[in-house]
Amino acid sequence: MRVTALAGGVGGARFVRGLLHELREVRQDRDSEVVVIGNTGDDITLFGLRICPDLDTLLYTLGGGVDESQGWGRADESHTVQQELAALGAQPQWFGLGDRDFAAHIARSQWLGQGQTLSQVTERLAQRWGLPDQGVRLLPATDTPIETHVVIDDPAGGEQAVHFQQWWVQLLAAVRAHRFTVAGLGQAVPAPGVLDALRTSDVILLPPSNPVVSIGIILGIPGVRDALRGSRAPVVGVSPIIGGAPVRGHADACLAALDVEVSATGVAGLYADFLDGWLVDDADAAGAAGLRAEVRSLDLRMRDVHGAARIAGAALDLATDLSSRRTA
Repeated sequence: MRVTALAGGVGGARFVRGLLHELREVRQDRDSEVVVIGNTGDDITLFGLRICPDLDTLLYTLGGGVDESQGWGRADESHTVQQELAALGAQPQWFGLGDRDFAAHIARSQWLGQGQTLSQVTERLAQRWGLPDQGVRLLPATDTPIETHVVIDDPAGGEQAVHFQQWWVQLLAAVRAHRFTVAGLGQAVPAPGVLDALRTSDVILLPPSNPVVSIGIILGIPGVRDALRGSRAPVVGVSPIIGGAPVRGHADACLAALDVEVSATGVAGLYADFLDGWLVDDADAAGAAGLRAEVRSLDLRMRDVHGAARIAGAALDLATDLSSRRTA
């Protein structure tokens, strides 16, 4: 079986980790291939270094080196470099970077500066974290540099655009977003392997990642959405909204900027043109009637790897049922 997942950061990484546990430990399937297409719209350059937050969270989580308490960054981290940068007056200081984390950004920036593509760099970093040994191939959604910006009110009057990370991390998404713009998106092309994975997979999964600024950015790359519409594989998604609120993060603020209802049904509507199956929490089962996609409900709280594996297993089961009906 070949499984492809479109993923953002924490939620996507934890789901994929659960998927691997379900495949390898529960189902004893050692031969399945898992391709993860990671969001790069969050990428930012700070202190002269190229930082890819979602790709790094996927690497650290799947490689066993993530700080579990926060879901991102390295475990057992120190912050000597950032403290010294602060003492020197280097800005910004609102984006926390640990010493071990800095090493990844330094290596990435060096390799990119030598002419390697983001795909090539990501492959090298994935080797360091042992992803190929797990049967996982991590692909950036695009090698084209793209950056998401948020249009908010300017205190001096009018509007201003700030980088998504500033809005998300420094402002905690508390300032109303009028809209999102993605620099470079129109010129972006899918990274090598992305369209092939979507066209040849047996199952395509949408983890409970942010539907606007994670999965939504991947879908905005020219060619990706068309590939999903034409895919022979069933596309099954997991709602990131439970009981009218995001499981974590600020997805509600993102949906509000699109004037989309903060609900499992509202998110499903963003994927309506290609979505075949949709997992919702038991609390949202009654409100999910009427969707074109087949809906199943269960407890969607990913409390640990076993909980994430249970959800991933339900997604695989739904995809299998959908495939069986297509071939019947």
